[in-house]
Amino acid sequence: MLGMKIVDLTLPVPETENGTATARLEERPIRMGAVAYTGMVYRFTHGSMAGTYIDFPGHIKETDDGADALNYALERLYRVRASVIRLDRQSGSGKISAGELAAACSESVSGGALILNALGARRFDAIAERSVYLGKDAVEWIIGRGVHLLISDVYESNADPQGVFQDLFAAGVSTVCCPVNLHELPAPAVTVTALPLRFARVTQLPCRVLAEVGGGGRLTIDD
Repeated sequence: MLGMKIVDLTLPVPETENGTATARLEERPIRMGAVAYTGMVYRFTHGSMAGTYIDFPGHIKETDDGADALNYALERLYRVRASVIRLDRQSGSGKISAGELAAACSESVSGGALILNALGARRFDAIAERSVYLGKDAVEWIIGRGVHLLISDVYESNADPQGVFQDLFAAGVSTVCCPVNLHELPAPAVTVTALPLRFARVTQLPCRVLAEVGGGGRLTIDD
């Protein structure tokens, strides 16, 4: 029997950001009766785009639908079936079309999550920034299939803006940015979980993203 494997798609929060430690340790001496010990307490300082992070539609003010990290429906984030599309785009190869997505998709996408591994084994930061991106028709293709959670290693272009995020958010699609290890996921589908901490009125923040591959038997974890 094949075992279930968990693939961690999460880029760690960096140890420093803009020259400042993202997690500062404070050691606190504590005494409980006759027992003394030292508590290790942390204070965190980092931006909302540290590591792998999720954008809810309210990340853009004009598309805010009232959902945030506190009230977003867990069933749309926890153990969601995710179709997997894999391309092998190189740095600088430009716009991805709807036809390209459709041709690479080995199953019918109808709601849930979509994982787009556009860069093959390359990480998002191994190419010229935003030099591979979703075309407007590709975004319309994704929206048209009822996807509510998109996990992708490419999104927008600086040189040829497509309005990717505004269109996705206006359609109620949340996005996970800067994922890693997407090339380890098999097509056509996995089960994915993307859970951020519960901050009220926060619409962009780091999150842990895990994919379940297979089922039954012994559990293995790849990170």
